[in-house]
Amino acid sequence: MTTPATPPPPQAQPHPQQGWGNPSGTYASPIPVRTPGLGDAIASEWTKIRSVRSTMWTLGVMIVLLVGIGLLTAFAVSVSDAEMEGTPVLSLGFFGVLLGSICVITLGVLTIASEYGTGMIRTTLTACPSRARLLTAKSVVFFLLAFTITTVTTGIVGLLQTAMLGGVTADAGSWTRATLGVGLYVATLGLLALAVGALIRHSAGAITVMIGVVLLPLVLAMFMFADSLASVQQALFEYSVPSQLGAMYDASVTTSGPSGWQPLWIIIGVTAVVMAGAYASLDRRDV
Repeated sequence: MTTPATPPPPQAQPHPQQGWGNPSGTYASPIPVRTPGLGDAIASEWTKIRSVRSTMWTLGVMIVLLVGIGLLTAFAVSVSDAEMEGTPVLSLGFFGVLLGSICVITLGVLTIASEYGTGMIRTTLTACPSRARLLTAKSVVFFLLAFTITTVTTGIVGLLQTAMLGGVTADAGSWTRATLGVGLYVATLGLLALAVGALIRHSAGAITVMIGVVLLPLVLAMFMFADSLASVQQALFEYSVPSQLGAMYDASVTTSGPSGWQPLWIIIGVTAVVMAGAYASLDRRDV
């Protein structure tokens, strides 16, 4: 007796929802695939910057410094016999902004340099191979965050200081520079720190360099007593970051030098040059 031949088992047919509708038999994903762009990189960087503790601590300390020192200064003036004639009321916020800018500088450096320290930059560049797009996304997210926090906080401090000092008001131009202008200046200074962090790729080193940029010119100028260095001393006084920030409040430490909106154009120009170097460095150096 012969055993009938066993028919071959039927081949499994792919489910139509699994994406096998391609006549060539290759897999085609049913999920729409699109090329990621700058918006996707910005969304990714926003998720990063709002989920790390360094953002909360640096910006939290900055807000405390701006509000605390600003109100303490206004209170000290209100209970003293000091005359405010000739001194802009909003200039009392300068001291808190100067110290708060150190926090923005720190966050700017950490936004990119911390990824090099932890090795996370490799994962980031795997997800976003375009290095220029990556740096642009980080810069946009950081700048908008720093600008918004600084502008809102300086505006609140300015209102409180005006109320504490008997309702003395400033003109519209002074209000614009003391809030919008200062917010742009501090955010651009933080963007400069981000560019320095991209160049140095070391958090502590980049923060040290930026603190030196902010404070060292003014400190050096204080110890230049020789007559031959008078012009250098004057230039350091006029173009140091504290002097330029004071000029935004119409309270510069010098009678000459940048005034009005000029300090903002200067810091934008410097930041643009350093940022161009950061783009070139990120594109040509290994991670």
